[in-house]
Amino acid sequence: MNENLNQTLLDWVNALNAPLWDFLVVFLVAVGVFYTIATGAVQIRLFAHSIKVMKNSRRPSQDPHGITPFQAFVTGLASRVGVGNVAGVAIAIAIGGPGAVFWMWLTAFLGMSSAFVESSLAQLFKVRDPQNQQFRGGPAYYITQGLKQKWLGVLFAISLILTYGFVFNAVQANAISGATSHAWGWDQANMILAGGFEVSWVGLALVVMTALIIFGGIKRIAKVAESFVPFMALLYLIVALYIAILNFDSLPAMFQLIFSQAFEFEAAAGGFFGAMISMAMMMGIKRGLFSNEAGMGSAPNAAAASDVKHPVNQGLVQMLGVFVDTFVVCSCTAIIILASGLYENAGFEGVALTQMALESQIGAWGDDFLALILFLFAYSSIIGNYAYAEGNVQFIYNHRAVMLIFRILVLAMVYFGSIASVPLIWSMADLFMGVMASINLIAILLLMPFVLMLLKDYRRQLKQGIKEPVFKLDRHPKYKAKVDSDIW
Repeated sequence: MNENLNQTLLDWVNALNAPLWDFLVVFLVAVGVFYTIATGAVQIRLFAHSIKVMKNSRRPSQDPHGITPFQAFVTGLASRVGVGNVAGVAIAIAIGGPGAVFWMWLTAFLGMSSAFVESSLAQLFKVRDPQNQQFRGGPAYYITQGLKQKWLGVLFAISLILTYGFVFNAVQANAISGATSHAWGWDQANMILAGGFEVSWVGLALVVMTALIIFGGIKRIAKVAESFVPFMALLYLIVALYIAILNFDSLPAMFQLIFSQAFEFEAAAGGFFGAMISMAMMMGIKRGLFSNEAGMGSAPNAAAASDVKHPVNQGLVQMLGVFVDTFVVCSCTAIIILASGLYENAGFEGVALTQMALESQIGAWGDDFLALILFLFAYSSIIGNYAYAEGNVQFIYNHRAVMLIFRILVLAMVYFGSIASVPLIWSMADLFMGVMASINLIAILLLMPFVLMLLKDYRRQLKQGIKEPVFKLDRHPKYKAKVDSDIW
């Protein structure tokens, strides 16, 4: 991409980002605390139970048109576990220091309650697609039904399509391009067309591979995600655990560094809120939100597609996804980077830092290994991101021609991401992510009475000894009139 154009776009996006994130960092923490208190710390009290729910969720769906809760979980995890866990953590530590990891953890802990809230709502307000009878839902649906604000539902749907269908997929493609360039020098393997126009082979390959999946629909996406997301995450965790064992004596010092630098003050923004925000806090919360997506309104789109007996079941499953993403996968990346000490070298950018850190710990093959793992992470995220965006295009206008145009634009953004600069792509992601999260967090805040009703109903049945609670909307006449559903 032309360097001057790249810098102009970057300056414009950063100018919009500053006031948005000045406010949003404080707002994210505040609403996370509120959801935690309002749900009685559901992420603690029902954590063990959520693992049991997950184990039981692998059973085939009773509805032939629905997907299993486990498939919804891995589709959500496919989007969560991606570039944010590798490049995002590296960027957070490189810019915000080791203390940024603490703020990623805090964002995840509070975000587990947000994920529970939004995914439970997605199940309650889900609908059947009149064409294929599959379940559809998410923030656009619960905003329209629960708040009776169709215009706001459409606005959210547009923001999600722009964020996940276009910008986040460009981020994933950018990371794949960067990783393969660093490991194998594939950025040199470009094709020169007539007139000197350069085409990226990596970008074209990603476009073709993405096209093979996105023309298959949500059920194919769920099956693909179910097949390799657990495997790739396990493989990455094994290597990270090996590195942690190698550096066992240094682990206490690493954690001390994280906690001691978490509260070192260095203003990250201007204005009233910005004066209270350190660089570690800003980068930790930004990259934490990008990684686990809790409260953004993305995972509920996958959560709504599953067939469950009670909406809370899927809320618990998606809550567990946030835990796995940040406390497990992101922490592994942090250990790899901190063990290497290379984060203090400003010459490394994005995924290259993680690759160099891994290579310093396990040898030259680590570079190749991470390039392969990152490809799997990022490619699975492209699949999950598309699934989210597709449902929201259908919400606005479900027409075959519209879907075709949308898919072509998605492929165009995948290619754009493969050739754009790292700072521009991540700044664009921050901007669109911030807009989308703001709309969803306000919406679920207003819909909390529905969530508290669901949670109370679920806990009541557990206390009665019912191992698998079943939700019946007829038992709640006060809410039945507000929920337009023939499912519950």
